[in-house]
Amino acid sequence: MTNPDPMAEIRASFFIECEELLEAMQDGLQTMDDGQQDSETINVVFRAVHSIKGGAGAFGLEPLVRFAHRYETVMDQVRSETLAITSDLLKLFFRAADHLSDLVRLCRDDMDIPQAEGDAILAELDLHAGATPADEEDEDIDFQPLGLSLDLDFGDDDNTTGTSSYRITFAPATEMFETGNDAVPILRALADLGDCTTTCDAERVPALASLAPETPYLSWTVMLSTTAAIDEITSVFEFVDGLCTFAIEPVDNEVGFSDEAFPDLPPLDLLPEPEEVELPPLDMLPEPAEQISAPVEDTPVVAPKNEKPARTAPASPNAVVRVDLDRIERLVNLVGELVINQAMLAQSLESTTLSPHSDAMRGLGEFQRLTRDIQDSVMMIRAQPVKSMFQRMSRIVREASAAVGKDVRLVTDGENTEVDKTVIERLADPLTHMIRNAVDHGLEDTDARIAAGKPSQGQVRLSAAHRSGRVVIEIKDDGGGINRPRVKQIAIDKGLIPADSTLSDSEIDNLLFLPGFSTAATVSDLSGRGVGMDVVRTAIQALSGRISISSTKGEGTTFSISLPLTLAVLDGMVIKVADETLVIPLNVVTETLTLRADNLDEIQPGLAVVRVRGSMVPLFDLGRHLGYRKQKETYVDDIVLLISKEDGNQAALIVDEIQDQRQVVIKGLDDNFYRAPGIAAATILGDGQIALILDPSDIVTQAAQDAGHPNVPQKLEA
Repeated sequence: MTNPDPMAEIRASFFIECEELLEAMQDGLQTMDDGQQDSETINVVFRAVHSIKGGAGAFGLEPLVRFAHRYETVMDQVRSETLAITSDLLKLFFRAADHLSDLVRLCRDDMDIPQAEGDAILAELDLHAGATPADEEDEDIDFQPLGLSLDLDFGDDDNTTGTSSYRITFAPATEMFETGNDAVPILRALADLGDCTTTCDAERVPALASLAPETPYLSWTVMLSTTAAIDEITSVFEFVDGLCTFAIEPVDNEVGFSDEAFPDLPPLDLLPEPEEVELPPLDMLPEPAEQISAPVEDTPVVAPKNEKPARTAPASPNAVVRVDLDRIERLVNLVGELVINQAMLAQSLESTTLSPHSDAMRGLGEFQRLTRDIQDSVMMIRAQPVKSMFQRMSRIVREASAAVGKDVRLVTDGENTEVDKTVIERLADPLTHMIRNAVDHGLEDTDARIAAGKPSQGQVRLSAAHRSGRVVIEIKDDGGGINRPRVKQIAIDKGLIPADSTLSDSEIDNLLFLPGFSTAATVSDLSGRGVGMDVVRTAIQALSGRISISSTKGEGTTFSISLPLTLAVLDGMVIKVADETLVIPLNVVTETLTLRADNLDEIQPGLAVVRVRGSMVPLFDLGRHLGYRKQKETYVDDIVLLISKEDGNQAALIVDEIQDQRQVVIKGLDDNFYRAPGIAAATILGDGQIALILDPSDIVTQAAQDAGHPNVPQKLEA
């Protein structure tokens, strides 16, 4: 068995970190676009670009290095306040960030890199930076490994009048080198700030036989004479915060280098002789609080105005372990089998004559609690915030608005809403279609918006939230709304509906999902082929989700997507209908009741409602609509499940028996069967029986369409 290539693993880790850096960069740019253009936000973007450039250089990714370098140059001018932030500059930064993301992806996949788009963006960056490509080429960006001298001298000894002097102690931790950082760039950055002399302490280096390559034995003391403020010196260590200990102490301007000049210099911990003791553990470095000592005695220090005091690096964040997705999927499957076996064991014990207080039954209860805790923990591993997907949509909006010549802004809400990772991955394409549709069709042209008294800039709002055990994602625009007469006429012209059709507003809106339907006059890069919204609905249904439309003329349109939080396990209610065992998601059941003659009304033959506390709720026979039986003569004394839909409306489903409430493992049917209306998935019960998991909202919608059920008002006086 061959050992994996360690460089390949490091390279893969670099690209994973790039994704995190790109996400931070997009967040920073969005914050700047929102008007918060403080120095910290600008530094976030700058550090992200700088870190990508440094890592790319280590792997010889020259195209990525050069683009990031030019991008970084302009960001540095913004950071130093020599270049003002304008709307055009922010748009350029977003384009550069998008291209940087593309370069990372292409370099990761070892694909050819197109030059045209990158060169155009670089030309605009150079224009803002006041440089030309030729100027940039004069600087040779070389990231070759360098030998490290134990005594580094980066400047001469001349003092500059009016400067301040500082003593800087710097000691790397093991984690610093594990993350690909090095001491040399830090020491060089300090040298760039002024005149300095660097002394390396190598007394901790053991004999060769006892030397551990991963252990940092060296530390440095830098005597720096500079005009820079302490904040600027501290910023040199920003990239290694938590990965080293450092201290910055002001000293007299008369810099001396004898031992007498620094009577209070704290001694470094020295290792005993290697032959006498074993190699010390990696955490032998002094704590950060011990590294920063008081200023040199008898040297009063007056901090300049607006200057922050010296600080130590913050503690390291919680460690993160990256695990292959296949391993997580295997764990999820095993947890699913555990839930099934727990249900089988429970059913077996319940069929016995054991007392509920017996050791076996108490053990079963504890087993059920542990199973649920394990299942919840595993689901949390799979859950991810929708933030990364929302950031991708920001780019879609920018590209689509540029293609159609509209000024459009994307506003996001609920970015931290967590959804199953599989749902996020499979939702990207449908959302892309819907965002493009909102920009191309939903929003009016600039002239039309101004004429209607609206702002010239259109807005698309993308939001996510948890509702009733599901995640609801909404795409809302502030455009002109759906032109329903035009939509209906297009459907008639294309032969999608009969010419004499009488349709409600909701039914007309749903025509947008028909295959081949399009309101576009011409075929373009964005629309016109009549496949977009049909693909959207198919993809959403494949995720056991639903999509609905609401539109107000002159105000805009909202597309609402309702999806399950997870595709693995759910809490279900086991019911009987016409001797068939079925499962309904428990989160949609708000109430159970028994029908009485006095709360049952028939508004017309075959169409009934049930009165619930002054409300009239449409009533449907679940067995009849599923094709299990014919309509019953009477439903008095039957059991009814009150179902809550995502739109806030309710419906009542007639069932024969409620058997149990339990966790069930979702088994998808898409790989082996065609999707059936009203059927979300299947599961295996405790007795080994296969039961279908229903989609109550879909059943109600289909039943209402089949029966011609009117839109019954939700509130009527009793």
